[in-house]
Amino acid sequence: MKRDVTLFAIATLLPVPLLVLGAVAGGWWLLAALVYLTLFALMLDELVAIVASPAQPDAEFPAADWLSGTLAAAHFLLLGLAVWALSGGSGLGAGEKVTAFLAFGIFFGQVSNSNAHELIHRSGRALHELGKWVFISHLFGHHTSAHRYVHHAHVGTPSDPNTARRGQSFYDFAPRAWLGSFRAGYHAENSLYDRASGQGARLHPYTIYVGGALAGLTLSALIGGIAGVFAHIALAAYATAQLLMSDYVQHYGMTRQIGPDRKPEPVGPQHSWNSPHWFSSLVMLNAARHSDHHAHPARPFPALGLPESCPILPRSLPVMGFLALFPWRWRRVMDPLLDGLLRHIDPDYEPMT
Repeated sequence: MKRDVTLFAIATLLPVPLLVLGAVAGGWWLLAALVYLTLFALMLDELVAIVASPAQPDAEFPAADWLSGTLAAAHFLLLGLAVWALSGGSGLGAGEKVTAFLAFGIFFGQVSNSNAHELIHRSGRALHELGKWVFISHLFGHHTSAHRYVHHAHVGTPSDPNTARRGQSFYDFAPRAWLGSFRAGYHAENSLYDRASGQGARLHPYTIYVGGALAGLTLSALIGGIAGVFAHIALAAYATAQLLMSDYVQHYGMTRQIGPDRKPEPVGPQHSWNSPHWFSSLVMLNAARHSDHHAHPARPFPALGLPESCPILPRSLPVMGFLALFPWRWRRVMDPLLDGLLRHIDPDYEPMT
């Protein structure tokens, strides 16, 4: 178990010094960080066939909490450095700024988002707050509420804006998911806020999400002026697009059957696409073991496994996300897989034309 956490730590923390040096000195440091997060990860996914299932899925992992806290602290440092570097503070050239934007953006999208997702499911207040503020720094704080109270409750149903319908492109899905989750999360928090109103005054979570985002942009303005604000917004948009892409890929076409009582069936392994690919799973803290996460949201990332009956993506989650940028190719690969899965569940299923 210790070895598992150590591998996660190596995979996620190694890019941090590369990004720090890249922000300060530019050049090959930035390229090394970008290559590590893209080509190197792809190579290891293809060459190293390791799919490890945890021997003790209900064990506690204090080292995992330590790693998540460290990654959250590193995120805020890196975001400030990225804003400073992209707004001209370190004198990077145009090509270096493009490389820096991609390298920092991929780290925020794949590592920071995955870590924040892990943290918002923690019962401990300190860790939960860290995850919430990572999402707020991405100008996406409402995901803290919408993911837990809407997505997990309504995944695979029309009530979940973050479940992509069969045939829906990512470009149609993304704005619907962002706006829909904002509204649905707000309604969910309103209900909780009204019930808690008699227990003492507290700030509405959406006040914190919006106010925190504005505070973050103000700090970026202090770091890099108007260029710093634009850099922050661009990095946040890139990171958020990657999170929405993960939702798109992992739930594409998945639906829960409605029973005679008009309630959806319980969430099962068949309602999420999963990836067993080794290195990208380490970098993304096992976010691609999605069926097990939906079955056990509070389970720490080193303990997540791959249920025998869970649907498997043909390539790693980042590769499938790239494929989804080309809707015609995405449907050519995924729709037959989806039809085969649904036919296995329901022999009378008729594929859509």
